Amino acid sequence: MTFTHCRFRHRVPSALLRYSLPLAIGLAAPWVAAQAQESAPGDDASLETLTVTGNRLYEMLPSETTGGYSVEAATVGTKTPASLRDIPQSISVVTREAIEDRNLLTLDELGRRTPGMRVLSNDNGRSSIYARGYEYDEANIDGLPAPMTSINGSVPSLAAFDRVEIMRGPSGLFNSTSEMGGIVNLVRKRPTYDFQGHAQASVGTQGQQRVLTDLSGPIDAQGRVRGRLVIDNTEHAERVDRNDNEQNDFYAALDIDLDDATTLGLGFLRNTKDIVVNNGQPVDANGDLLYSRRTAFYGADWNDFQSQSNDWIAELNHRFDGGGYGRLAARYSNRNASYNYAFGGSALDDSETLAVAGTASRVDQTSLALDASYSQPFAAWGNVSEFVVGTDYKRYDTDVASGRSRDLARRRVTLDELNDLAYVDILGAARATGRGFSDTRTRLEETGLYSKLTFRPVASLALITGGRFSHFNVGLEDRVAADHQSRSDDEFTPYAGLVLDLDTHHSLYASYSQVFKPQTEYDENGDLLDAREGDQYEVGVKGSYFGGDLNARLSGFRLYDENRAATPSDTGASYQVAVGKMRIQGAELEVTGSITDQWDVIAGYTYLDTEVQQASTSRDDGIFLLMPKNTLNLWTQYAFAGALDGFHLGGGVTALSDFDSSSGVQAPGYAVVDAMIGYDFSAHLSGQINVNNVFDRDYYNRVGGVNTFNMAGAPANAVASLRYDF
Repeated sequence: MTFTHCRFRHRVPSALLRYSLPLAIGLAAPWVAAQAQESAPGDDASLETLTVTGNRLYEMLPSETTGGYSVEAATVGTKTPASLRDIPQSISVVTREAIEDRNLLTLDELGRRTPGMRVLSNDNGRSSIYARGYEYDEANIDGLPAPMTSINGSVPSLAAFDRVEIMRGPSGLFNSTSEMGGIVNLVRKRPTYDFQGHAQASVGTQGQQRVLTDLSGPIDAQGRVRGRLVIDNTEHAERVDRNDNEQNDFYAALDIDLDDATTLGLGFLRNTKDIVVNNGQPVDANGDLLYSRRTAFYGADWNDFQSQSNDWIAELNHRFDGGGYGRLAARYSNRNASYNYAFGGSALDDSETLAVAGTASRVDQTSLALDASYSQPFAAWGNVSEFVVGTDYKRYDTDVASGRSRDLARRRVTLDELNDLAYVDILGAARATGRGFSDTRTRLEETGLYSKLTFRPVASLALITGGRFSHFNVGLEDRVAADHQSRSDDEFTPYAGLVLDLDTHHSLYASYSQVFKPQTEYDENGDLLDAREGDQYEVGVKGSYFGGDLNARLSGFRLYDENRAATPSDTGASYQVAVGKMRIQGAELEVTGSITDQWDVIAGYTYLDTEVQQASTSRDDGIFLLMPKNTLNLWTQYAFAGALDGFHLGGGVTALSDFDSSSGVQAPGYAVVDAMIGYDFSAHLSGQINVNNVFDRDYYNRVGGVNTFNMAGAPANAVASLRYDF
């Protein structure tokens, strides 16, 4: 057999092989390829000529270059880039153009308008993002994870990123200690070979302001050293009165070609937030939501949240002869946040007064993620397959000192009195008295060895199998109780899937994936509990149309989550046991991309059915009540030609069925319509107006207790933007 040139889509496996077999298959892949070549029967002239030169998807252009709402491939949950049709799980990719058309500034804003995702709203940059009933607790940058926690304000903004890749469902092969809901991967804007840049300014009717500069290009004459700089200052909309929310981003990157096959990439990203915290509204004396007061601020004027995060990223990529691809990558993050705020401590009574509660904290967190991988396509049985092997390491250290008060004002107050409440140092008071004070340090450390084999026995079928060995250590130090506990364990995480091409446009897929989550709760012996375990089974059909510009997916899934910590109900014990069990199942339909060169669309419907088979606590399990059974997302944009050349119009709707909270607060379903109109004044200058909640719908997108976390949706508002491209 001779080898010429072959461009291929790589596929992902099907048999549910367990324990060491998937890893052994991956490590043995080169030997398998060699044996297949040596044992191929017949004359060379009778065999199909095949050449392997590497996975061309490593050279995929960024979405800011290709434009539109679709991309060719993704890396989230796969390590090596793969066509969306060839990943046997639910994947969405939100491109740069889709982000800008809808004026999305933070990941939680994006989540509200992305099929299959559910956002429990808080201040922008501090909301909780969910899929399939579980919160995303990590955010990857170029495949390197760090913790993402809503209360700590570590939800990223989007100015520095070309696109956002979203996987729904467990991704234990490469992110084994993550949550069950999936993985989010943010792909950085990279330096460009040619100079480009733009400046943008925005202003809105609810106090929105933004100034952005983005510059990129070669630094040396040969273009072997390239740089990029993004500076963004944003004042988010005041969702309620007094709710100032300022965010600043600074991003700098260098790409350096060490030789024709080796590139060193360096990046630094800083984000700061300064927010007057809105913690939601109480209900009235009848237990009803305050629809007539959606902009009322139930907090003190001195409510404050401040944070700063810094991310350093380095990666070394090398393209080997024969199509191999090696990558060494590292991400170090340090974050600190402090907050001090008052909020409603009870429902309103008949005299329109309420108690006042307060919370404060100081959070310091560092994280380190390392990854080394090697992928190699190979020929076997007349088709191109691929394997990847690698190792990774992550360590998360988090120090949290917190204070709480259930009766901050020592009496019931009116709304005006709450707004004008005298300043209280809540953390300092709790530390001094010991009441409501906690001081903990947690560490999660994991080392993993992984392998995945994408094997194609025939041209229309791809089988994927993989495995991961992980060693983790989780520790909890309670500085108030002078107690320290830790637990170490080894886990094997299998993965399997298949993709079968039905024709040029459609593929059937099925997959099994697994994940585990270490816990920091104690059993009756004072030891940390076993890790939670999650399994998902998913089947579906994917379609690709108009040359890959439009992608569609119909999927069904069932997910099991076991060992969630629970307090024994019949003993009143202070310890916990790992007995909580959940079953989540549902279906999703998604269509994303370009119908024509002028017409783009994002559409999706999600049905979710959750069942708590054995409760842990009403507080934790009650989160599933906040997941609506039915969610619809639609956005479309059309760019005119001819007499209206330069105009582009967009519009969409986000609709949810009813939901409620574990406290019994109920919210009816709602549908909110957004719109956009833009005009290109010249090749360099363009303008855009986004109108949110066009029909001024009065609704709540989140409910909580009788005292707080009842979040009213923003009233109708508009944002006007002007952009100049250099």
